[in-house]
Amino acid sequence: MILCKFQKKLKGASGEMLLDVKFSLKKGSFTVIYGESGAGKTTLLRMMAGLISPDKGNMKVDEKVWLDTPRKFELEPQKRNTGMVFQDYALFPNMTVEENLKFASGSKNNKSHLEELISITQLNALRNRKPSTLSGGQQQRVALARALVRKPGILLLDEPLSALDHSIRGKLQDYILRVHKKFNLTTVLVSHEPGEIIKMADHVLVLENGTITKEDKPTAIFTKNKLSGKFQFTGEVLEVKPEGVVTILSILIGRNVIKVICMEEEVKTIKAGDQVLVASKAFNPVVQKI
Repeated sequence: MILCKFQKKLKGASGEMLLDVKFSLKKGSFTVIYGESGAGKTTLLRMMAGLISPDKGNMKVDEKVWLDTPRKFELEPQKRNTGMVFQDYALFPNMTVEENLKFASGSKNNKSHLEELISITQLNALRNRKPSTLSGGQQQRVALARALVRKPGILLLDEPLSALDHSIRGKLQDYILRVHKKFNLTTVLVSHEPGEIIKMADHVLVLENGTITKEDKPTAIFTKNKLSGKFQFTGEVLEVKPEGVVTILSILIGRNVIKVICMEEEVKTIKAGDQVLVASKAFNPVVQKI
């Protein structure tokens, strides 16, 4: 169990804001911090990693104290059992992929674990290349492997997929879910994509103006009502095409495009580019904007 309580005054475009949060995370959970730009998401993640100090706060991980400001105690970042992936990847440009991973492992250099990570993230063919020769998706895989090389219990991800195209983003979402389960991690992801959150997370913290206003399962946060059925997928609407009394939606799910027939009143607020949840209900597909 992870228990966090942080307070910190922040300065943003709209003036001063107080980040004031209190929450707990279960071991092995996949939690997303969701909110608009400037809500304090990245600052919150960095305080968990020890990269930013709160004005006041406490943090306890599995009964071990990481932060206790009343007692003026703060565990150094390098002593926290965390791995962090940043938006800009922050790879060493003068090192190869393998050298980046070995450097990050430090004294804990474990060859079998290193090879396992290279295999899982499919980096074997890239191990002798430098970051400048890699695509954004390939660099992201290196950054993910680097964050895991020290065997952290907590994986912190700061919008790591935001700059990637839809196809690469989907593949990397699968990689992250695979390593999350493989290494039994407690993962915290900052994201602003509802479809990504529904696919990956089991818990969501909604952060607004420095305060957690909601926390629940993703479908409860992003859909108007709970949908049940044999399948649930999230996707992006490519086209809304009226055909007489019905409307045909073309929806991109992963790398596949499906067509769903809906009544006009069911999709009157849906347009191309919207993220939607597609579910089965009484043998008929139901499409809901998220």
